[in-house]
Amino acid sequence: MYPILACSVMALAIFFERLWTYARLGRGTKELVREVEGLVHKQRIDEAILVCQRSGTPLARILLAALQNHGRPRDHIKTVVEEVGSREAAPLERYLGLLGTITTISPLLGLLGTVLGMIRAFTIIAAEGRGTPATLGGGISEALITTAAGLFVAIPAILLHKYLTSRAEHMVMEMEENSLRLVDLLGG
Repeated sequence: MYPILACSVMALAIFFERLWTYARLGRGTKELVREVEGLVHKQRIDEAILVCQRSGTPLARILLAALQNHGRPRDHIKTVVEEVGSREAAPLERYLGLLGTITTISPLLGLLGTVLGMIRAFTIIAAEGRGTPATLGGGISEALITTAAGLFVAIPAILLHKYLTSRAEHMVMEMEENSLRLVDLLGG
């Protein structure tokens, strides 16, 4: 039961850390894009660079890479933006692999508890020569509790993992759309 409890604590910690991170990174994104695109339309590239440097978000770093390559061919700007974008997208998926592992091993830990409980029940039968409901109840109860606990952790963790994965993918897609729009402005 202790490993299952540890898995549930880690799953919750990862979920809340990712929620906080995504909320922090998503704050002010539309305003940043609007401000940078407005400055680019007015040909005030240096001011747009300063706005991106002050922001410090992954999207701002991608836009900054595009702005710093202003005046170069569109394909070059796009290549630079894609390289920076892939580096900036990787931290968005941080800990999601661990959460996926927790969703996989939690039911297995429950099944391990089931097997150990059944071994304990059959050991009692072997020692006493016969089994009564009173002697078997403890081992079977332990077996069922650990299975239920493993499933109780795994099922919500699967949902949390899917939610966080889709949220990360959505953020990456938004960063791609915004950065490619700026590439078109700069390279067009």
